Amino acid sequence: MRFEPVLPPLLVAALAVVLLVARAMTFGRVRAQGGGWSAVWRWSALTTAGLLLLVAALGPVAGGNRDTVPRPAGDRDPNIFVLLDRSPDMAGGRIAAARDDIAALMERYPQARFALIGFADRPSVDWPLSADTWSLRPVVAAMNAHAETPDAQDANVGAAANILRYQLISAVQQFPRAQNLVFYLGAGAPESQAPQREFQLPENAVDGGGVLGYDEAGAQPLRGVADQIGVPFVPRADGKSLVEALPGAPTASQVPAAVTLTATVELYWVFASVAALLILVELYLVLREFRRTQPIDMGLRS
Repeated sequence: MRFEPVLPPLLVAALAVVLLVARAMTFGRVRAQGGGWSAVWRWSALTTAGLLLLVAALGPVAGGNRDTVPRPAGDRDPNIFVLLDRSPDMAGGRIAAARDDIAALMERYPQARFALIGFADRPSVDWPLSADTWSLRPVVAAMNAHAETPDAQDANVGAAANILRYQLISAVQQFPRAQNLVFYLGAGAPESQAPQREFQLPENAVDGGGVLGYDEAGAQPLRGVADQIGVPFVPRADGKSLVEALPGAPTASQVPAAVTLTATVELYWVFASVAALLILVELYLVLREFRRTQPIDMGLRS
């Protein structure tokens, strides 16, 4: 167990000293007035309640260290734009493989900001640029290929071209010292009969990334997309891990360790609840005594 105080520890210590001194002064009065063990018990219970509230203010926590939570990305950490093909061509194992690759990207770049753009014949920003990859993971895990288009003949490999362009312009203005990496994950729309749009991105806006292809039949269109974005084409039908497949992948010793979130349990509410219970008991006893003495006081006044 460790402590994460909500008040300065020195202030909590000072309050504890004041409480103990004040309660010690009242203890002599309790003994002088009599009342036996019940009065001593009530004095002890109220004193304990005050100490428990001070312990709760220290913020006791059980479990892992909070340092395991991903830290906010800095202005030099990369912006990673993930374009995910959600057309019917990605149904089945292909979309599952793409989800695994996105998870691998988050492990490879644990301090980066991520944006997720889904597309088929039209694009949608499924996750705006953010360093909160912890919340992004369940979003990615729930994504599937679905019928955004009536059938695969309407899919478009360049559907996300315009939205990516504007996202890059915004990222360059907001984070001028950060690299922008674009990862396009798709099948290449091999059955599409629609005119395919092209990527026309701002000059020098893309610093790296890759086009990951999950369908050999769509390899040629995807190579064209890779040339337009300015990143390499990486076929993903060979079963290799993403770290091994990407060109210039770092060695195992250079790959950042996956962010591990150890469960933590805040215990302040346990101490506060016990203190509240003791205070409620004391309040009940005080009200009961008041009700017992009230008829006597009214009789004396009359």
